[in-house]
Amino acid sequence: MTRAVLSLGSNLGDRIAHLRDAVSALRDVLLVSSGVYETPPWGDADQPAYLNAVVLVDDPVASPPDWLDRARRIEETAGRVRDPARRFGPRSLDVDVIAVWDPAGEPVLSDDPELTLPHPRAHLRAFVLRPWIDIQPYGELPGHGWLTDLLNAEPLAADALDLRPRPDLPLESTG
Repeated sequence: MTRAVLSLGSNLGDRIAHLRDAVSALRDVLLVSSGVYETPPWGDADQPAYLNAVVLVDDPVASPPDWLDRARRIEETAGRVRDPARRFGPRSLDVDVIAVWDPAGEPVLSDDPELTLPHPRAHLRAFVLRPWIDIQPYGELPGHGWLTDLLNAEPLAADALDLRPRPDLPLESTG
């Protein structure tokens, strides 16, 4: 089995519906989903706020590229359009593969430009780490350390103050 942490984000259209549809598309492999957080845009400030969440998924036969393919299919279903001129621009849905563990529970490390594992910027993103702590309070980002240590250190400690929990937006699947 491989286990993966996927990050979900949306700031266009019906943001919560996009997140719920993603969770629904993962229901056959879903172990647990985090709470939803409203977050300021990252990397490109000229866009609406995001809704972000993290899910832990598990599949007995999925390889890391399988997780990436599944993430891209879910994005396409949500109408995701990639704008090469705005790498961190707005999107209906973003599904990132953050980390993957092999059947023995060992982290998968990859420097493949198509799928770098763990995600090369996850340790810099409070909007990934904070929801991840919801589902794995003692979680560790491979190669970077404990989630809580990363989130409590600068510059993320300041970024974490801008995350707003949205308990009014549960991630129950719609399907």
